[in-house]
Amino acid sequence: MRFQELIEKNKEEMIRDLQGAIRCPSVEAKNDGSGYPFGQGVQDCLEYTLRVCEKLGFATTNLDNYVGWCEFGEGEEMVAVLGHLDVVPEGEGWSIPPYEGRVENGRIYGRGTMDDKGPTYAALYGLKAIKDSGLPIKRRVRVIFGLNEETGSADMKYYAEHCGEYPVVGFTPDAEYPVINGEKGLIIETYGCKLEQNPGAAITLKKMEGGDAANIVPGWARAELACAPELAQQIAAKQAEGIACTLTADGVLIEAEGVSAHGAMPEEGVNAIGRLVIFMNGLPLEGQLAKAIKLLAEKIGMETDGKSLGIALWDEVSQGLTNNMGTIASDGVELTVGLNYRYPVTKSFDQCGPQVKAQFEENGFYLVDGMYNEQLYVAPESELVKKLMKVYTEYSGRSDAPKSIGGGTYAKSMPNVVAFGPIFPGDEVREHKPDEFLELGRLVDNAIIYANAIYDLAND
Repeated sequence: MRFQELIEKNKEEMIRDLQGAIRCPSVEAKNDGSGYPFGQGVQDCLEYTLRVCEKLGFATTNLDNYVGWCEFGEGEEMVAVLGHLDVVPEGEGWSIPPYEGRVENGRIYGRGTMDDKGPTYAALYGLKAIKDSGLPIKRRVRVIFGLNEETGSADMKYYAEHCGEYPVVGFTPDAEYPVINGEKGLIIETYGCKLEQNPGAAITLKKMEGGDAANIVPGWARAELACAPELAQQIAAKQAEGIACTLTADGVLIEAEGVSAHGAMPEEGVNAIGRLVIFMNGLPLEGQLAKAIKLLAEKIGMETDGKSLGIALWDEVSQGLTNNMGTIASDGVELTVGLNYRYPVTKSFDQCGPQVKAQFEENGFYLVDGMYNEQLYVAPESELVKKLMKVYTEYSGRSDAPKSIGGGTYAKSMPNVVAFGPIFPGDEVREHKPDEFLELGRLVDNAIIYANAIYDLAND
């Protein structure tokens, strides 16, 4: 296939450059004192990537540290590849350091290898292959490096307001093959409540925490309770799967263990917060604490489809709504919980959002903040989908059909864009999980596919 030889020639350089990006812990940290919009770690990764682009011979732009890009070619019309350099928190359960970029057994390990640094660098080296080939292109190509995809896409809002140039066509290498022509509506909400605990209650909550981000199935959760020694012993004697209790000086520590997974596919994980609140719901809690835990345990618990909340929406195109209770936190005074639910592409926010809000408010909660991205659907007959499908089919030899997913990508942030790769059908899904990795062979596969897709879109 076109560009394959050039990409294989540059394979080792591509791996080394990707390792450098992985070694930047680019988790959002807005308030780290650095003065950068998304924190020092994200900024370091942007600056490193722009240096790589300059080394490869591309012109670069840093748009006020909100977003960057490299560009190749000429012409009034622009083709875009939208990747992102920010990552979700590493979380717990790693057997390999998450920011080492270790290459072992034909894989490169680290947070962001699959989501989305690996695919972004594959696209970058795909563009390098086009440049090195000397083949002409009719449109400019811009590889955009987003910095806030995981926590709100404020980068793309800034791009729209301060740059304004949209592509005539493009793709984001941040989902699955063959082509993602539908993305569910995405909602991330934080609800809070004031506990106003009675010091004379049989049990008071001292501290509660769990999860790393709303869009990750939490692999851990814990609660510190104060209570009389006899009650603490009774609680510690209770048996429940994934729950461990330890007696403390003034009560008991309850720890729940789960299995992390991407928030778009909560059914693939085990929710530690769900296990914790279900266990706590069986204790003699009082007041608002009892009310809050009862809601979380009985209306969400271990469910991933929103059934008990009354929002189990479903359609033929994208299947069912998914719900993930991703974070929980309390200092004994206030309790907050983070939800991430995603509704089918033919449904709307009005069919689920108000219902969730009403039930939380009825149980003493208030909405702290929320992020809402509407659903996306591009017809399989569109020229963009057909062109990308042609490239994928020719390279893979497969006859897969376009599909819809629960994941949210930059395709919702910019017109004329769909998600394309990097995960092949049947491959293990590792994003947002411990020991995230990308097979080196798949890194090359993606670079070849992206080079051909970019070339075809740029010569339409």
